Amino acid sequence: MQEKQSSVTGTLNKRHSCFHLPSSPVSITMRKKALMLEGQPQFFTLLIVLLKETMDFPLTSSHPTLNRQKTAKSARYSFSSYNSKYLTVPQNRASSHSSSINGAFEAPSCTESFSSSIINNYLDGTQGGAVDKASPGGMHFRDSKRKVDYVLAYHYRKRLARHPPGVSSPQPTHRSAASALVSNGGTEKGHADPQQQDGGQHVLQEQPGPPGVEVIELGPLDALEEEKRLQREEYERNLLEAGLEIEKDPENKSQGLSFVRIHAPWQVLSREAELLKIKMPTKKMYEITEEEGILKTLNEIWCKLTEPLQPQVPQQGKTNMKSLSYPFSREKIYLYNIKDKDTFFDNATRSRIVREILKRTSTKARNSMGIGTLIANNVYEAAYPLHDGEYEGQNNDMNERKLLYQEWARYGAFYKFQPIDLIRKYFGEKIGLYFAWLGLYTEFLIPSSVVGIIVFLYGCITIESDIPSKEMCDQRNAFTMCPLCDKFCDYWNLSSACATARASHLFDNPATVFFSIFMALWATMFLEQWKRLQMRLNYFWDLTGLEEEEEHPRPEYETKLLQKKLKNKSMATGNANEAEKEKLTWSDRIPGYAANFGLILFMIMLTFSAVFGVIVYRITTAAALSFSTNETTRSNVRVTVTATAVIINLVVILILDEIYGAIAKWLTEIEVPKTEKTFEERLILKAFLLKFVNSYAPIFYVAFFKGRFVGRPGHYVYVFDGYRMEECAPGGCLMELCIQLSIIMLGKQLIQNNLFEIGIPKLKKLFRKLKDERTEPKEMDTNQSKDPQQWDLDYTLEPFTGLTPEYMEMIIQFGFVTLFVASFPLAPLFALLNNIIEVRLDAKKFVTEVRRPDTVRAKDIGIWYNILSGIGKLSVIINAFVIAVTSDFIPRLMYQYAYSQNGTMHGFINHTLSYFNVSHLKAGTQPENSPFAQDVLFCRFKDYREPPWSQNQYEFSKQYWAVLSARLAFVILFQNLVMFLSVLVDWMIPDIPKDISEQIKKEKSVLVDFFLKEEHEKLKLIESFIARDKQKHKSGTKGERIRAASFCQFNRSQKGSFTSFSSQHTEV
Repeated sequence: MQEKQSSVTGTLNKRHSCFHLPSSPVSITMRKKALMLEGQPQFFTLLIVLLKETMDFPLTSSHPTLNRQKTAKSARYSFSSYNSKYLTVPQNRASSHSSSINGAFEAPSCTESFSSSIINNYLDGTQGGAVDKASPGGMHFRDSKRKVDYVLAYHYRKRLARHPPGVSSPQPTHRSAASALVSNGGTEKGHADPQQQDGGQHVLQEQPGPPGVEVIELGPLDALEEEKRLQREEYERNLLEAGLEIEKDPENKSQGLSFVRIHAPWQVLSREAELLKIKMPTKKMYEITEEEGILKTLNEIWCKLTEPLQPQVPQQGKTNMKSLSYPFSREKIYLYNIKDKDTFFDNATRSRIVREILKRTSTKARNSMGIGTLIANNVYEAAYPLHDGEYEGQNNDMNERKLLYQEWARYGAFYKFQPIDLIRKYFGEKIGLYFAWLGLYTEFLIPSSVVGIIVFLYGCITIESDIPSKEMCDQRNAFTMCPLCDKFCDYWNLSSACATARASHLFDNPATVFFSIFMALWATMFLEQWKRLQMRLNYFWDLTGLEEEEEHPRPEYETKLLQKKLKNKSMATGNANEAEKEKLTWSDRIPGYAANFGLILFMIMLTFSAVFGVIVYRITTAAALSFSTNETTRSNVRVTVTATAVIINLVVILILDEIYGAIAKWLTEIEVPKTEKTFEERLILKAFLLKFVNSYAPIFYVAFFKGRFVGRPGHYVYVFDGYRMEECAPGGCLMELCIQLSIIMLGKQLIQNNLFEIGIPKLKKLFRKLKDERTEPKEMDTNQSKDPQQWDLDYTLEPFTGLTPEYMEMIIQFGFVTLFVASFPLAPLFALLNNIIEVRLDAKKFVTEVRRPDTVRAKDIGIWYNILSGIGKLSVIINAFVIAVTSDFIPRLMYQYAYSQNGTMHGFINHTLSYFNVSHLKAGTQPENSPFAQDVLFCRFKDYREPPWSQNQYEFSKQYWAVLSARLAFVILFQNLVMFLSVLVDWMIPDIPKDISEQIKKEKSVLVDFFLKEEHEKLKLIESFIARDKQKHKSGTKGERIRAASFCQFNRSQKGSFTSFSSQHTEV
């Protein structure tokens, strides 16, 4: 037993012969316990070894580099105010970095001690052959072993080298990098001072300073660059202290771009995964219960039919088996299925862990609160994880990015389903949920498009049998209409508007009422189905027990809070409330709230002003074209004005959309929200409010206000002197509403959603490339390899700015599809065609044109669901008013069942037209040079008013009040009926699918059984060891008793001989 114990201990000592356990209380306690148990049985020694193997204590070196690092750090801050203007240059310092160059690319052997100053990640610009040895694919450190989990990019600018007093102008020199950051170490003292690697223009002056150094005065730009460099050095040292490993490029040019590559070792990953409670798969697998009966048969048939549409993505294991997941714990590491520590955490999880460390690591300079503040202060240019290699190329190496591009992000794959699981694995849960929602929304547009096409075809088929259209087109009726404008417009015949009336019937027929009810229920079913799909994804993505993570405060919030603390400290308020100093109160945000309220109100009024401006354009243009001598121009006035006004509306909407997006972001920033989640929610609400008003204000005007305040002949409402308010076409405003809605919807989708998304990122990329080429001098970079590395390629991509623009355009489209669908049944069809392209466009943008986003875990789509639900409820009310007020559905219904003599629609046009005596026209408004002036006694206009021979001439008739009451009754009935049906659908469809709720219960029971089984096995193992030790102890005790008995017998014999000797002596 002792031999086995010594062999195990020797193996452990041999494995860690070149490391020292940390001198922390934990490690000292472990050593004491190990010494106490040194003479114990083999089980406890084996248990200690297993604990050391599984817990993976971070092994810290005891070499003096860290001590020198802390000393240098304290010395630097002792002269922080001095170095802000002057740079100290040590004189006659010996350089001794040649002794450690080999450590740049070779792992140190265990025979070397840590005092031999090994720098793992040192890159020297003079070692050309070594530097050219880049990692294959650009995904690893230079040793081709450690994976790059995150990249920091920054621009640097060196000063020119010092020159002797006799030289007139300094000459730029290029030195090799004299400093390097150590993987889990510090700055190598044997190298030159890192401050020597920056040259610059300076003037030598006699300044007081530390002895043995020369003082150089710095200019403002040099001082700023020096401050940034010191912040970077301190931040990178803090990252090293957090356990991360860093590789940094040398700065070989006078100015340029440099990268800091970060690797998280296993100790850091396991520690952070435990803190973040990341669920990881265990060794336990359990079977997912499949549906039985007819549902199973239908599912199998559906799978066979859609097999060509499935993406060729490898499935992880069997589809009916699922790994049991549990939040990672280092104490229970034996539970997890760890085949390889390098691949146990995937790339997305690794980058997420590193991002959390970057966000909470701070620096003392300017009270930096993390990487966000450093990027805001231009200390670093960017921070991003790497893509998994190239998405297209000659090499046959397949990676997840290339697989996503081939099976998802190409326009040629438009007919395939989305590989949602692979999207989630590569981009994270938040982006995975967005594409899952977009896919479900696109699928739901298929049945609504089919029903919309049927409704449109119904209008086309019944157009010939529509009696009101026939009456309007019949020239024998000879309805002489009143002039459309004063003086220059003549009397006209209603039959000239035949084409408009026939076109209106395509969208104004009884089927549109059914379609409005259908779309209201469609919106409810879509939201219910999304909740079910969301729960299904939460189960398969192990998000069911996800808790709200405590978010870090935003850098702007911390800065504002710091300013408040400094202000309170300077005011020296002794009785100040400490709680108020720890957070920003409502009084601190009053200026921001006031600015938000005022500016949002101003921008809404600006939108209304733009709509009013277009109205004025329509009125003046219609009047101007009426003066034309060209008969064709005068006959097409309404079409020309409508088309040009809609295009102007579209251009104004596109311009104001971009302006409102920027203003909404600025307004949210001055509110100073505490967390990123709060910031995002407030930004979404402001942007949605402004863009909703901007997109729908012209449509609301045409639907509910145009033609309502015109007046009547002889008593018209005028906007300006001589310009009457515009009125609807003879066939009603629904046709014009359809034109307005279709052009704005299609224009926004084509221009804003597609052309802007394709063109603007390419222009930004080109601009950034030209800017970098212009700012960076044409110098040879000895560190640059022949082929660009992955971090170089990813830096040229567009930064990821969030999902708000993607959601916003889809939410606005959802409004077009649901809010005014009664006027445009083809809206779902055009939305479907757009979304088929939009899915691939967004996919291509995420895979090929945008830096890899940070993975964010999310259980739902957040506030967007509430906005969708609100739009769905608002659509019921708006469609009710569109049918009741804008269309002629209620007047036709009232005439057929209340006023028609034979129960048909014959005579409907005559019923809706009122009489006016032309002699009652105001002076100066009669048509000039009219050939019909002598023949016309009465003209007709569309309204329910008393005739001129009535006692209450031109007052609203009884039919007007009857139709108005019927319209209001229809709105109430329609709204309550559809709301009731929506609630009924919501109640009938459970939010959680039955099979998923059963699987969640089963998973909990399996998890409990799994833990009980593991604990039982551990107890049995311990009991077997104890029983074996007791048996050995008993045998050992028996042997000791035999030896003790023989020893006692020997003592007795010795005592007996001594007694006999003494007795004999006495006798003598």
